Amino acid sequence: MKNCIPHALTLKGDIVTLIPLEQAHKDALGSAAEDGKLWELWFTSVPCKNTMDDYIDHALADKLSGEAFPFSVIDNASGRIIGCTRFYNLQQSHRRLEIGYTWYAKSHQRSGVNTECKLLLLTYAFETLHCIAVQFMTDWFNTTSKNAIARLGAKKDGILRNHRINEDGSFRESVVFSIISQEWIGVKKTLQMMLSRKQLP
Repeated sequence: MKNCIPHALTLKGDIVTLIPLEQAHKDALGSAAEDGKLWELWFTSVPCKNTMDDYIDHALADKLSGEAFPFSVIDNASGRIIGCTRFYNLQQSHRRLEIGYTWYAKSHQRSGVNTECKLLLLTYAFETLHCIAVQFMTDWFNTTSKNAIARLGAKKDGILRNHRINEDGSFRESVVFSIISQEWIGVKKTLQMMLSRKQLP
């Protein structure tokens, strides 16, 4: 799976287009993060303008090593970059991957952007890469993210206690969700219905 994703993969929907992340996206991503000052949410890893270079460099290094595939998210209506998301923890031998490192400018949250992004990513994961499971992970304190993941149709697998050490020295507890291949048809229909009815996670 690490070598099965085309280097220039683009996923296009009605609301958003996902394009491969590039260092040239730095300024646009910085402006998107400014919309809501997203880095102030201590339980997320959203970069600010001062840390954007390192954020992109690490994401691109993970892409080069085959560990991840990061995207910038473009709002089709305006043509502006409004956030990031990625495939990561790619496990070809087990046909699994994770979707995460997802954030959007505050003005585009609860707008259909996340629903369509997840539909595009999950469709590619299950129908092109033939994954048997797609995993999501979020901080225990990130209630908004936990609720959004559950509304996508993912089921909670469990909680990893003291999973990571945060920059401030505190311990993160991670909540793990997944969608398995047998569930995909139902999840896909639900996401499509949510988009058509504007019922948005």
